[in-house]
Amino acid sequence: MKKFSLVAILMFFAAASYAGGYRVSTQGQRALAMGHSGVAVVNSAELAFFNPAGLVYLENKLNISAGVTGVISNVKWQNEMTGGYAETEKSIGTPFYLYASYAVTENLALGLSVYTPYGSSVEWPTDWAGSHLINNIDLQAIYIQPLVSFKLSEYFSVGGGPIYVTGAVNFNRNINRTLTDEQGVRSNVEVDASGVNAWGWSASAMFSPTENFRIGFNYRSEIILEAENGDATFNNVPNSPLAPVSSGTVAFDAELPMPAELTVGMSYQFCDKWLFAFDFNRTFWGVYESLDIDFAPENIPDSFNPRNYKNSSTYRFGLQYAALDKLDLRLGYYFDESPVQSGYFAPETPRNDSHGYTGGFSYQITPKIAVDASFVYLRFEEVNESYDHYQENGQEVSFGGTYKSNAFLPGLGVTVKL
Repeated sequence: MKKFSLVAILMFFAAASYAGGYRVSTQGQRALAMGHSGVAVVNSAELAFFNPAGLVYLENKLNISAGVTGVISNVKWQNEMTGGYAETEKSIGTPFYLYASYAVTENLALGLSVYTPYGSSVEWPTDWAGSHLINNIDLQAIYIQPLVSFKLSEYFSVGGGPIYVTGAVNFNRNINRTLTDEQGVRSNVEVDASGVNAWGWSASAMFSPTENFRIGFNYRSEIILEAENGDATFNNVPNSPLAPVSSGTVAFDAELPMPAELTVGMSYQFCDKWLFAFDFNRTFWGVYESLDIDFAPENIPDSFNPRNYKNSSTYRFGLQYAALDKLDLRLGYYFDESPVQSGYFAPETPRNDSHGYTGGFSYQITPKIAVDASFVYLRFEEVNESYDHYQENGQEVSFGGTYKSNAFLPGLGVTVKL
């Protein structure tokens, strides 16, 4: 039966704003040091991502924030019943961001946001026990968003703009659990899709009833990503009529939603030097029910891969202290719920509920330039889970075990105010 499941061909495209299979947010060093809370914090052009409505409250005419974060992740898998063990290769992803805002008038600001929420990779040992699900994957994606921020009154502003997404993915896995060529080399498929583009939008609001207290709201729309005429190359397939496919390259199309998300939060400045921030984020993952792949050759049936994700929430807390005239210190914590339900836990995105511990600082080098630094230790709760919907020979085959995951993210950036 010539039916096989390329379940992870574009898996990471479904994980909107998450790097390397983890929900790791790195969209600003100042916010990241405060648990990635920023929807109600007015201190830099990072608002271009967190809440464009707040750009109009920035004091300077021109504001620029830029930075890069190193994502160093590690995943370990073990099956105590079979004795199987595997660990991902240690790799470093480098997602970056660049934000800018310009005050046209006292009530109007324009902005631009460019960032890479992915920019990472996952590589398991070749031919490991789960190689029929994944060997490795490398993802690159860039988000570009022009912005407008308008103050409706002294206390209330709105903002937002269109979002343009462009990306590419390269993925490799073995065709099934046993197939080899005549020399005993495992048969595999490498999938490459580039120029995957899509549009979305965001809308935000900020309410500042007092100088010390702010409330923020930011909504990003669902984005439909369409991979058209991607290349799936089959390697080391035996020359046999019993083989599920033949060596060579075929085209495929795939379409899936990147879920909408809503963030609301507040910030409060107290005792002159202290600032507290809290964000609540809700990601509407329930829209992601299945990854369906349409293969161009008629002799290869389309692939239907259930995901059955659930909506999930993230709770973010941050604290800032003005230690010196030129030095601000920051600490934070966030708890991130996994959208993956029991029985759908796949090693392409082996993420369970996670705890993020963050810190960092900003140092004012000159009146116009500051250096921003952050670090995050991300610990995923250990989980014993499985993916029960891999199709082979018309049967669902389960693959499971215990997953242990963590990540460390050092970051460095610069803030310019002119």
